Amino acid sequence: MLEKWVYPALGDLKLPDITPANISALLLSMQAKGKAHATVVKCYTILNSLFKMAFLSDTIPKNPMHKVERPKPRKDESRHDEVEAYTVDEVRHILACLDKEPLKWRVLVRLLIDTGIRRGECCGLQWKNVDFQGNSVTISGNLCYTPQKGVYLDTPKNGRSRTVDVDPDIMSLLRALRSEQAAQAISSYVFTQDGSPEPMHPQSPTRYMKKFSQRYNVPDLHPHKLRHTFASIAITSGADVASVSEKLGHSDKAVTLRMYTHADQESIKRASQIFRDALKQDTKKAGQG
Repeated sequence: MLEKWVYPALGDLKLPDITPANISALLLSMQAKGKAHATVVKCYTILNSLFKMAFLSDTIPKNPMHKVERPKPRKDESRHDEVEAYTVDEVRHILACLDKEPLKWRVLVRLLIDTGIRRGECCGLQWKNVDFQGNSVTISGNLCYTPQKGVYLDTPKNGRSRTVDVDPDIMSLLRALRSEQAAQAISSYVFTQDGSPEPMHPQSPTRYMKKFSQRYNVPDLHPHKLRHTFASIAITSGADVASVSEKLGHSDKAVTLRMYTHADQESIKRASQIFRDALKQDTKKAGQG
C-alpha cells in the first residue's frame, strides 16, 4: 500500500507539511482509478495509524487525519450489498458446457472454479508448481500486464505463496494438457499462447469467457465472478471462513468475512438444525450418564 499509493503521492513531502487536502486527493484518486472500496479504506486506515503515531510522538504538531473523512463506497459499489456469484445449478451448467471446449480452456476454467484463485495467479502457474502426487498446486506468482511493462510475473497479491488442493479430475486434465503442450512447444508455464512457449496473456481468460458467455447463455461470466462463486458456495455450504480465506489468499480474514458471509434461507435453516442436533446429542449423553 505504501509503495503503490502513499509514497508516490506523499513521499516528496515532509510529514508536518502534509495537509488533509493532500490525503483526501490521494484517496479520491484511488477511487477514480477504480480501486475497490475495501482497498481505499485500508489505505485510509494505514494513514490514520501512521499520523496518529507521529502526532503522539510529537513529530507533527497536529494530525491531518482529523479532517479527512473516511472514504464512502462509490455509487456503483453501494448498489451491490452482496458479491455476484453463481448458484450450484449455474456452475453445473458451466461445467457441462465446458466439455465442448478446447482442453486448455477446460482446465483453466475448472481450476478457477475449483480453487478460487485469481486470474493472474492462474496464468502465472508453472509446471514446477503442480504436485501431481499430492493433487495440489502452489500459488507463488501472479502474471500481470501494464502498457508500460508489458506482461510480467509478480508475487501474489498478499505477497506470500500458498498451496491449494485440486480436484483429482482436474489433475487428470492437467496431465493431458502437459502432454498436449509438449507436442507443440515446451514451456515452464501451464497456460500458454497457442503454439508458443510464452505464457498466456493475463487478459486472455476474460476475453475468452466473454465469448463463452454469449455461446452458452451464461450471464456475466468473468474470472473474478468464479472466485466469488467458490467462496460463496463453500461458506454457505458449511466451510469455515478461516479455511476459505487461506485458500483465496486473503491477507486479512475480515475481508472474507465481510464479503461472503451473507446468509441465504437454506444456510439459515441449516444453522438452526445444527444447533438443534447439538442439543439432542448433549441430551442423549446426559441420559446415558
